[in-house]
Amino acid sequence: MDREEPWEIKLECPIPSEISPYADEVQEWLPGWLRGAGLPLDDTGARQLHRHGFARYAGRLYPDTSAEELRTLTALFTWFFLLDDACDGTAGPDPVFVRGLRDGILRLLRVGPRSRHRGFTGPLRRMLVDAWRVPGRRLSPVARDRFVDAVAHHLDGTLVEAGNKAAGRHPSVPEYVELRRATSAAYVSYTLIEFATGRALPDAVYHHPAVREFATTGNDLLSWFNDLLSLNRDTATSGGHNLVLAVARADGLPVRTAVEVVVRRWQQTMDRFVALRAAMPSFGPVLDEPLHDHLDGVTRSVRGTIDWSLESVRYRHSGGPNISVPALVAPADGVRGAG
Repeated sequence: MDREEPWEIKLECPIPSEISPYADEVQEWLPGWLRGAGLPLDDTGARQLHRHGFARYAGRLYPDTSAEELRTLTALFTWFFLLDDACDGTAGPDPVFVRGLRDGILRLLRVGPRSRHRGFTGPLRRMLVDAWRVPGRRLSPVARDRFVDAVAHHLDGTLVEAGNKAAGRHPSVPEYVELRRATSAAYVSYTLIEFATGRALPDAVYHHPAVREFATTGNDLLSWFNDLLSLNRDTATSGGHNLVLAVARADGLPVRTAVEVVVRRWQQTMDRFVALRAAMPSFGPVLDEPLHDHLDGVTRSVRGTIDWSLESVRYRHSGGPNISVPALVAPADGVRGAG
């Protein structure tokens, strides 16, 4: 995109900020865990890892979980970010390499750690084996299947994006929106809400159209926010895989005008997100409690992604517009606790 003076965007997000009291403690624990898995990490790398703040991200999405559970969730989050770096660090990732990772990861999750695949080895594999051990044992078979299915959906999207980049293909706006729902990995984070809360949500409720629409809308919000924040970086490395770039290309708009279109779309989608939560049907006293846990988890994924992205070095200098989102410290009517 053309070099211009930075411009300011103010987004309104009626969701309160939350974070686990254990987040910083777990962040201090993380480098030792990574070294134990065989990842080369010197003092400079450890400082950089601290500035990324992956434990603070997990702590924003699951603020009520124990310190031990937050370590597990942080390990999984860190593994996903390292996987993302391996698959998406350049404008031209190798689809064969990405396919090998996908096949090896899914074999491990579906068959167990004794299975081997030449496309998935080394520290990344050891990290996943260790990080998945407790959730894989504690989650119900239904919840484990949801996790694996969500990981498969994410990796399939990553593979499609890698193929697009290799072929120089730019997705249309509808294609991109659907693909971004996979590459964000938000659906993976939703499957871990049960691990964090200890309360199971039956498939009939988890996959109810109203619940799924709410979850998809939350995914769009956090994904498009990331696209706005990382616009310049994505211009150089994403091969058109950014909502702003897709809109600009489809409608023949200057990038700055496309940003304004996406900001309006984001704000309208936030309004819809609030309305969907307020209109959520009741499934009875037994199911409404785990349902509210799930809805809260999806809601926290939106605000947590915003807050973490604005504080983490991973996105702070990624070169999009200067974005501000006013802080809220009290629950907003119609967002948490509604329905």
